[in-house]
Amino acid sequence: MVSSSSRQRPLSPNIQLYRPQLTSVLSILNRLTGGLLSVAAVGLVLWLLAAAAGPQSYVVVHSAFASWVGQVILLGCTFAFFLHFLGGIRHLVWDTVHGFELRTIYLSGWTVVVASVVVTAVVWIASLYIGG
Repeated sequence: MVSSSSRQRPLSPNIQLYRPQLTSVLSILNRLTGGLLSVAAVGLVLWLLAAAAGPQSYVVVHSAFASWVGQVILLGCTFAFFLHFLGGIRHLVWDTVHGFELRTIYLSGWTVVVASVVVTAVVWIASLYIGG
């Protein structure tokens, strides 16, 4: 008789067969964007402290944010904000015990992704138009 401890047990989910689902990817992204936004909040505080410290400090932080690397980071933070925010609204709808049909879950998931991209683009276009 083979003991249960000596048998090779399959991993769950099977790593060779598993394909990430939209729901699991959005769940992971929600956690990642929450962490990223926590780090971004520190950057926002540094920006505010630099503005309060005077023009010389502000110029240093502003030039970092205005660089192409800073702009890419700000773009990523903007997208992360909207993805996290709209995902939170999706969860609020779920808290009302609505939207649990499989089709609705996928439709709302893709809506969150597309809306995040669109709102991020609109905000950046508007900021470039207003700020020059």
